[in-house]
Amino acid sequence: MATLRSAFAGGLRSALGAVLGLVYPPTCIACGQATAEPHALCPACWSGLRLIERPYCERLGTPFALDLGVGTLLSPRAIAEPPVFQRARAVALYDGTAQDLVRRLKYGDRLDLGRAMARMMASAGAELIAEADLVVPVPLHALRLWRRRFNQAALLARSVAKASNLPCDVRALARVKRTRPQVGLTRAQRADNLQGAFRVPEAAKPRLAGRHVLLIDDVTTTGATGNAAARALLRAGARQVDLLTFATVSAETA
Repeated sequence: MATLRSAFAGGLRSALGAVLGLVYPPTCIACGQATAEPHALCPACWSGLRLIERPYCERLGTPFALDLGVGTLLSPRAIAEPPVFQRARAVALYDGTAQDLVRRLKYGDRLDLGRAMARMMASAGAELIAEADLVVPVPLHALRLWRRRFNQAALLARSVAKASNLPCDVRALARVKRTRPQVGLTRAQRADNLQGAFRVPEAAKPRLAGRHVLLIDDVTTTGATGNAAARALLRAGARQVDLLTFATVSAETA
């Protein structure tokens, strides 16, 4: 009887989905053009997504600006300025479709984009997810969260965690310093701006002790935010911190 009920419910959901698909045909999450599947990109927008694939820097996850030869694992920047986090990965470079999606999510209240973006992040960060114990989003300062009404990193973190069967702790890290906007700042200025910006609450420290943390944000620019957040997590007892974002600024323009 339970099997029959389950089959009937599944058939009903499929039928309803088909009807809704006729009334509201799926559209591209970026431009609104018709697509074959819901929560997907049309061919034009997909072609505007500069996906990051190997070979790339194994620490920063950025593609090499020049062909450095077979066997090269680290970029000159990663060697000269090793990040606090162990590894970073991203879906695409921050331009074209990727930039448009991030801006729509962050400033356009397009919360529906989170699921599709997180699905791509889970694929791009599969090797990090396989070793992670806990997903933690980069937090917003309370005032900025009040103004924006939601934290895009937390939205992405919850979806990545759900897709990966990992726990997500949105209270493991707090932003205690109200920093000025990072746009227009140099790498050194960004690092100074974020000095002391993050703190792990005392109540969260036991949940981080010895854990391999996957830190989630929407974009990596210079890595200053990821470094500051990872430093706070490591000081609180985390064993290792990796960084996963939807997009990253290329080495040439960072």
